[in-house]
Amino acid sequence: MGHIATSFPERTDGFPEGADGLAAAGEDAVHLARGLLRRDSTNHGGGQGDEREAAEYVAEALGDAGLDPLLLESAPRRANVVVRVPGTDPSAPALLVHGHLDVVPADAAGWTLPPFAGEVADCPVTGVPALWGRGAVDMKNTIATVTAVVRHWARHGLRPRRDIVLAFVADEEDSAAYGADYLVREHAELFEGCTTAIGEGGGETIHARTASGEPVRLYPVGAAERGSAWLNLRAQGTAGHGSRPPRDNAIGALAAALARIDGYEWPLHLTPVTRAAIDAIAAALEVERFPGDTATAEAVDALVASLGTAAPLIGPTTRNSATPTMFSAGYKVNVVPGEATAGVDGRVLPGAEEQFAAVMEELTGDRVTWEYAHGSPPVSAPVDSPAFAELREALLLHDPGAHVVPVCLSGGTDAKVFSRLGIDCYGFSPLAQPEGLDYSGLLHGVDERVPLEGLRFGVRALDTFLRA
Repeated sequence: MGHIATSFPERTDGFPEGADGLAAAGEDAVHLARGLLRRDSTNHGGGQGDEREAAEYVAEALGDAGLDPLLLESAPRRANVVVRVPGTDPSAPALLVHGHLDVVPADAAGWTLPPFAGEVADCPVTGVPALWGRGAVDMKNTIATVTAVVRHWARHGLRPRRDIVLAFVADEEDSAAYGADYLVREHAELFEGCTTAIGEGGGETIHARTASGEPVRLYPVGAAERGSAWLNLRAQGTAGHGSRPPRDNAIGALAAALARIDGYEWPLHLTPVTRAAIDAIAAALEVERFPGDTATAEAVDALVASLGTAAPLIGPTTRNSATPTMFSAGYKVNVVPGEATAGVDGRVLPGAEEQFAAVMEELTGDRVTWEYAHGSPPVSAPVDSPAFAELREALLLHDPGAHVVPVCLSGGTDAKVFSRLGIDCYGFSPLAQPEGLDYSGLLHGVDERVPLEGLRFGVRALDTFLRA
């Protein structure tokens, strides 16, 4: 296991001010983020990925801080980095900080700047300096800020109160089989004592407005996630000549099922975290939650529609969802195929797993079979915990007057895997953003970029929380 070099003096009285303080750590975060972006760690899915160079880079950066990180390959070039930073209180529960090294593919032809060059240029929307590249917000930025904080502690002889385990992993953008899942299956002992975790899925600035037009800054913190239910659908029929169509055409049966899935209106399902999100966001924006305080589907939809830029924090997580994404059948236009297949991306809320399966049985009907190609359970953590309070305090210390709100994430992260160890997982990757920058649109999008000041803010907020 990694360790802080014993030659470091053990100080816990805070950082020095001035150029040698957190300002220097902020610049280190920019430097580290640029280095990570320049190391292509594209995950093409299906086992085709290579995180080794990025893992070696961050491991070397942690080694410079006096740590001894483990570099663990689950398969050739599928690399993970794990290290434990010992705290001053061995009786305190440990904290896991996880992030992923892999990124989704990027077609350079559509980008303003090369996606793996790590260049700094002004953002065309806000005019502020930004670091451009695939992974700038998902999520090499956070790996850089966490690493910069730990390096800063080493330079100034500081240690956190509790043990902190850093896990920078492979394969989050696909199945996690080569990353978090591998670590939990094969190296669970590395996370001994961890009761709380932070990872991606929250902590960024969302600029919104009250009903009267007053500006409001929201910081969502992920306290739950919908589960993933990626499905394979299959229909069988009679193969034959296109001029003599059979009554049991596989394409027709599957297409009809997909049309039913696509058009289905899922019933309202409000989890405790989403209810807490509604309460907090409605209060911050000074809007009435529901007429008569009755959370009907119509009332919730009307509320979401009134929230403007804050609507995506609630809207996708009030229901399960199932989205047809793939269809395959046939090999020649005048030949009726005997089989048709399709893929559906399902997302399942905590407590709504049985509902999802029952609805899919109904919508697919007698002619179509379905099975899980990949599944991960929904997860939830308490919003009234000391950990959540510490996350809130860390953000408000560096942005007074803002509002920190719990949310359920519509997508998925490695929290689903680490929660199997009994760890309460929160989405907390602090990032200050200027108004006008569409954070959610940058995720997996073209011209992904992060404001330099956002990275510096992340260093300050993470330092506060990690030393809590």
